[in-house]
Amino acid sequence: MTDRLRVLVTRRWPEAVECALGERFDVVLNDTDQPLSQSELAAAMAEFDALAPTVSDRIDADVIAGGDRVKLIANYGVGFDHIDLAAAKARGIAVSNTPGVLTDATADLALTLILMAARRAGEGERELRSGNWTGWRPTHLIGSALKDKVLGVVGFGRIGQATAERAHHGFGMKIAYFARRESEAAKALDAEFLPDLNDLLSKSDFVSLHVPGGGDTANLIDAQALATMKTGSYLINTARGGVVDHDALADALRSGHLAGAGLDVYPQEPQVPDALLGLENVVLLPHLGSANAETREAMGMRALANIEAFAAGADLPDPVA
Repeated sequence: MTDRLRVLVTRRWPEAVECALGERFDVVLNDTDQPLSQSELAAAMAEFDALAPTVSDRIDADVIAGGDRVKLIANYGVGFDHIDLAAAKARGIAVSNTPGVLTDATADLALTLILMAARRAGEGERELRSGNWTGWRPTHLIGSALKDKVLGVVGFGRIGQATAERAHHGFGMKIAYFARRESEAAKALDAEFLPDLNDLLSKSDFVSLHVPGGGDTANLIDAQALATMKTGSYLINTARGGVVDHDALADALRSGHLAGAGLDVYPQEPQVPDALLGLENVVLLPHLGSANAETREAMGMRALANIEAFAAGADLPDPVA
């Protein structure tokens, strides 16, 4: 295989990455930056050697069946639940992602959501911008402190650990975590390992989700899990939208069982569940977890490294299938 691989980039990437791709490969860019249709994605499977999609592209079995030319799906992002891995494997298509480089950015955003939810920052800004703020008063928009509160981290991989480090060292929070096994990294945080999710939910003042989407994590935080959470606690999700039952979350927020929530991801983006849109006690962000210039460029360069390895017939740096 030559290094003039034909590559389709489905959305606009940082300029430096697009230039680097163009220097090495025969690259087709999506200048409109509009999501491609399922039929367009399926047609691309017969026209390109490598497909470089993002989370906004649903690479399902029907798309993958569109042609036999694509042999690499180089995903721009760490999550890959939007790609049918079984269908890709059946067709001999390798799949890669971009792990590691967005850890700090996503952990920063998790803390942003914790702070915004705890201090009711979204409510306050909406009140001020609407002209309804009447001035300072002792009982106005009372929120929660973070110091000495328990942050329960669900999933203790790179991003979960980075979030816990920021919360513990930066804000004096106590850390508990739910994971498949105990982590050596937890010792430096004096973090408590709780192998039962319900135990973690019942003792945490804030719960931050850091698990992959799909499979056994679908609706992991359902009505029963939400009922197990402490009254007056907060739920934060920077993982995948499908991890949470959003109708049940809306009920828990509306009833006051949860004091607040902060969400950056949703099950069917860019749609946001209607049940959440009218609630004041939920912070809703448009999937900004990795959205700083340094991280987005690093993600692109990581995807490029996988395409380069594929073109050279070498092992992929970041294979997921």
